[in-house]
Amino acid sequence: MKKILFSICLAVSALAMSGCADFLERESYGKDETWKSKDDVMQAIYGLYHFVSPYWSEEICGRGHMWLECASDNVLIGRDRASVDEIREFRMSPSNDNDVSRVWEVMYQNVAKANNIIKLVPDLSLDQNFKDQALGTALFFRGFSMLWMVPYYGDDTNGGIPIITEKTATEDIDSPRPSHVLQNYDQIIADFREAGDKLPYFSELPADQIGLPHKAAAWAYAARAALYASMYDAKYYDIVIEMCDKVMNMTGADKRALYIDSSDPSQSFRHLWTSDQNHSCEYIFSLEGNTTNGARYHGVTFQNAGWGYYNTWGYFTPSLELYKAYEEGDQRRDVTILYPGQSFEFMGWAWVFAGYSPDGSAYDVSWSGSNHVSAGMLTRKFLSPWERSSSRPEDANYYAEVTQLRDKLWNSLNVCLMRYADVMLMKAEALIWTQGEGNAEAKELLNDIRERAGLPRNSQATKAQLQNERRCELAFEFQPSRFIDVVRWGLGPQLLTKPLHSVISKGVNGQIVTEEVEVYPARTFNPTYNKVFPIPERAFTGTVNLKQNKGY
Repeated sequence: MKKILFSICLAVSALAMSGCADFLERESYGKDETWKSKDDVMQAIYGLYHFVSPYWSEEICGRGHMWLECASDNVLIGRDRASVDEIREFRMSPSNDNDVSRVWEVMYQNVAKANNIIKLVPDLSLDQNFKDQALGTALFFRGFSMLWMVPYYGDDTNGGIPIITEKTATEDIDSPRPSHVLQNYDQIIADFREAGDKLPYFSELPADQIGLPHKAAAWAYAARAALYASMYDAKYYDIVIEMCDKVMNMTGADKRALYIDSSDPSQSFRHLWTSDQNHSCEYIFSLEGNTTNGARYHGVTFQNAGWGYYNTWGYFTPSLELYKAYEEGDQRRDVTILYPGQSFEFMGWAWVFAGYSPDGSAYDVSWSGSNHVSAGMLTRKFLSPWERSSSRPEDANYYAEVTQLRDKLWNSLNVCLMRYADVMLMKAEALIWTQGEGNAEAKELLNDIRERAGLPRNSQATKAQLQNERRCELAFEFQPSRFIDVVRWGLGPQLLTKPLHSVISKGVNGQIVTEEVEVYPARTFNPTYNKVFPIPERAFTGTVNLKQNKGY
């Protein structure tokens, strides 16, 4: 994968120098007339990862990774930023200057790159198996790039977003939006299906290609696209079940399963979020962790400025509503959320977390029982690289899993975008919604997940239980999105209008005590307009037919 990362840097440097103001990017990737060898094609494939490169690692896979999730009921904004308040309060404008505004153009650039591979590779005189993998990878990333955007910008009211394939003539690129977003989902599902036919199994990838897509990734993403499409037509649940079964029925070296730590099953969920498990049996598709470049998302979620020990950014913190969604005894809660009074390690030192001071500044977490007042919780799920590295040069693990460039946040933990637990939850949902609550297979799937979390196997596979298990299992993973889940379940008017809370903590008689506080007041959610966001203003450069979403 180091070769991939190096190649990304080269590809993105060229892209940055050339620039691209038009999201449609009519120009093909690279100088296609020179494509003759496998290396030429591999450079084009590596270019599909440009969204995670150092050039975009902040705007797309750092802060930009999660901005729209701030509209959910899971996330509080850890730092003041007016443009994020616009997102949270469903009054976002097309001119909003947050990093998320770049996703549209970058993902459409990826679509253009994929289209070029799909168009050119079949005519090259290369080994057919290699050409199939190249075509499968391009189809995967075309579907992946569209699925990153479609749920946020397309629906049944406004229509879909532009569909551009290798067959789209230049004069047809700027065409009216599809009349319904299901046209997008049909295209995405078709891309993932074909990708699954052409891609190798994960076990067939050579060591230097680990991180590239494979059959299970394509099938799982087809299931996710169908799950989102089922919001508009329940028939798509059949595709969810079909694609999940493809993943779940794999055998041998490619068998996927929940990760269970055989030496200490009670720590399975905690140990899942370490670099040791980057390619465990639960892995399906991730952005590869690396201490020299790559996605910055993990460090974005933890304490701003890291109390002076490391420059983590502190942008996204958990709501008390999320904390309370976990049952007592659910081991996922303390892995996902750092609550005042809990112990943890950070850059080689042991701490007790006391929270924040009322003005939002960092409070010394090595709490000594004084009467200092502090407030808040932190996202803990992705902290392991900083727990396993040391600030002490004499330690052999000095910066073992995080970059020494402290403002870059690069780290060894993969950014997991699809894992087996999600496949189980998607199938359980499809079974419940099509076969009814109490479905026996859905019960087994949910109870397997609960057992790994240290909970009793007592799920009755109700819709409410499925929704809560999904929330607790997948919190802060971005893909899938809590906001999208709430909207597609029709719960936006119920859940996205309530006030959100956190806690205030303080030292009293040598103990840390907390009380609940309202952080955000009630919001207004219009189920017709607010299920999507405004298309970024910069997307309209070079277009005539693109129309803005209603209500914005």
